[in-house]
Amino acid sequence: MSLIDEQYMKTPFYGSPRMTEVLRKKGYEVNHKRIERLMRVMGMAAIYPKRHTSPPQAMNRIYPYLLDHLEISRPDCVRASDVTYIRLAQGFVFLTAIMDLLSRYVPAWELSIFLEKVFCLTARDRALGISRPEIFNSDQGGQYTSPDFTGRLEAKGIRISMDGRGRVNDNIFIERIWRTVKYEEVYFHAYETGDEARRRLASYFIFYSTERLHSSLGYKTPREVYFSGSATNSSGLRV
Repeated sequence: MSLIDEQYMKTPFYGSPRMTEVLRKKGYEVNHKRIERLMRVMGMAAIYPKRHTSPPQAMNRIYPYLLDHLEISRPDCVRASDVTYIRLAQGFVFLTAIMDLLSRYVPAWELSIFLEKVFCLTARDRALGISRPEIFNSDQGGQYTSPDFTGRLEAKGIRISMDGRGRVNDNIFIERIWRTVKYEEVYFHAYETGDEARRRLASYFIFYSTERLHSSLGYKTPREVYFSGSATNSSGLRV
C-alpha cells in the first residue's frame, strides 16, 4: 500500500492494471485483483474518474461549480477542501484539509480512521472560527454534500461550489497540497500510529503555513499573504 501510494502521487492516471505492472517490474509478485482491491480500500482510482475517497450520497443535493473563470484577488474569496489517504506502518488514516485558494493558507485540517463526515465537520467548524469565506468548494463526496455540512455554510451566507463529476482540474489547488504534504513530510517518515501521524502533521502544517516560502506567492508564506488581506500581484489568481 505504501508503494501504491508513492506511485499514485507520481502517476495519478495509473489504474490498477498499470499499477500492477509497475510493482511487478520492481520485483513484487502481485496480481491485478489484489492491487485493485488495495486501491479500492485506499480510495484510489485512475484520476480520470477521480479518486473515490468520498463516495457521493444519492439523496444529497449537488451544488453547481462556481469557479470557472473566476478571478480570486483576495483572501477568503474561495476556500477548498478534500480528503486523502495517509499511510501508517499498519493500516492507514484519512486526512482532510481546508485551504484558502489565493494564499494557500490552511486554517484547519483533521485526521480520522473512518471515512465519515464527522472529521470534515470538525475541520469546517475550526476554519469558520477564523473567518468566513465567500465560496466553499469541494468534490461531490458524501461528507461534503451532507446537509450537516452544507447547512452551516448556507446559514453563514457562504456560497457552495462542487466539482463536476469526472472533471479532475476543478479542485486542482487542493489536490496539489496533497502532493506537497506527502513528498515533503509523509514519505520521509514511517508513521507507526495515528497519534504519531497527528503530531508530525501538526508540525508540518505549521511549517507549511508560517515558514515555507512559496514561489507562486512571491516567496512569501501562506500566512503572510492570508493576513495581509491582498493578492501577491495585481492579477491575483484565475481558476
